[in-house]
Amino acid sequence: MPGPCPTPPEPIEALSDARCGFLEIPENRSRPGGRTIKLAVARIAAASAKPAADPVVFMAGGPGGDTFDDIPFLVDSGLNKDRELIVMAQRGNLYDQPNLACPEIDRFNAQAVGLGYDAQQAEQLFLKAVKDCRDRLTADGIDLSAYNTTENAADFADLRKALDVPRWNVYGYSYGSNLALTYLRLHPEGIRAMAIDSITPPQVVTLPWTWGSTAEGIDNIFEACAAQPACKDRYPDLPQLLTEQVRKLEAHPLTLTVPPSDGGKPVKTVLDGGALLNLIVASTPRPKDVPAALEELGNGNPERFAKARAAGSVQKVGEFAHGLTESVVCSEWAPGYSEADVLKAGQKTYPGWPDTVLAQVPQLPFQYAACGIWNVPDRASVQRVATVSAVPALVISGTFDVKTGASWAEGVARDLSRSTAIQVPGIGHWVVPQSPCAQRVLASFLARPTAPDTACVDDLEPGPFTIIPK
Repeated sequence: MPGPCPTPPEPIEALSDARCGFLEIPENRSRPGGRTIKLAVARIAAASAKPAADPVVFMAGGPGGDTFDDIPFLVDSGLNKDRELIVMAQRGNLYDQPNLACPEIDRFNAQAVGLGYDAQQAEQLFLKAVKDCRDRLTADGIDLSAYNTTENAADFADLRKALDVPRWNVYGYSYGSNLALTYLRLHPEGIRAMAIDSITPPQVVTLPWTWGSTAEGIDNIFEACAAQPACKDRYPDLPQLLTEQVRKLEAHPLTLTVPPSDGGKPVKTVLDGGALLNLIVASTPRPKDVPAALEELGNGNPERFAKARAAGSVQKVGEFAHGLTESVVCSEWAPGYSEADVLKAGQKTYPGWPDTVLAQVPQLPFQYAACGIWNVPDRASVQRVATVSAVPALVISGTFDVKTGASWAEGVARDLSRSTAIQVPGIGHWVVPQSPCAQRVLASFLARPTAPDTACVDDLEPGPFTIIPK
């Protein structure tokens, strides 16, 4: 049904002449006659005067990220150059009815910068925020078990039919790649081609899995430094330096009062081993600055990391759908493994690191306890399935991706018999907006899905790292 476009706090130029509305669908398709929900949709016209007939539909990351927030990056990356771009907020996201935001968790995240990453107080406050959000959402009659990747994929299948689009192309990144692969597996009809970026393969994504991804991205950053003489000379043993600093900070956390990296008034900030690791996983500071930041930290100057940690004190309250995150993680990624498995995976990856750091899933601390509260059914067996398909596919990874390690894309590509896979050196999570070469490859793939031009990747090397004076 047509309707006005959302009005984000920061205006989005592409929405000023987009066509918008809502897709109304069942909340839970296994319960016919149940309640319906509405998902926000925008159709952004092609820039070209003679666009191709098949649009591109976008699947955002997260799960729970504000899809509309991504539109400027998509437009700047040329996604609507020759085709209409269709954007839909995944169920529960901002601008949907209902919206599964958890302001309680946002407020906790703002407070958490002043607590130890894995401190008991942090855990208690986080779990209270999770419980308060769950209680509020369920009191509103929301069926949290219906916010999963299977229903999410069916929503996109329904959207294509509702818009009367015979064939379209799919582009998804991070969790959106997991969703795109699930969509291709369950609803292949009408998909001309699929591009996925920063891959989270449905068949392997579990909470212990994250440790391997984290280590791969960090190793690649350190190896790229070692391959550049100036970087190698200035920072000769980064793996050892990281281990030393994680151990030191976990034993003796630093409590500082610093301004956030993007400005603002100083805030109390605690930097311990878990916080240090998670800042690197979040690419704050940026990969090219990580060797310099670690060297400074080792010399008693924690400013880069502390300011990046302090930036978390400023949260966009109510914009991220943490409810969708918890429902997907707790039904699809957590089951079948335990906290002991997370610790074992961490110990295998980083022997010699403190167990207190290794016991927490990177970026998802206290997750098993949170899932105990969230209490949604186990969907692992229906979701952890490989997608085998002959639909033309483009599989894009960045070697500096510390969230979804680049090598995990290989198994996915093998199952897609007409796929082209590229690894872009020196780029982190969500490659296309950061790499002009990846943008060119994606454009050529959309023009010729079985024969994209990937030549520009061959000559790429990671850019220079930040070198600080001795």
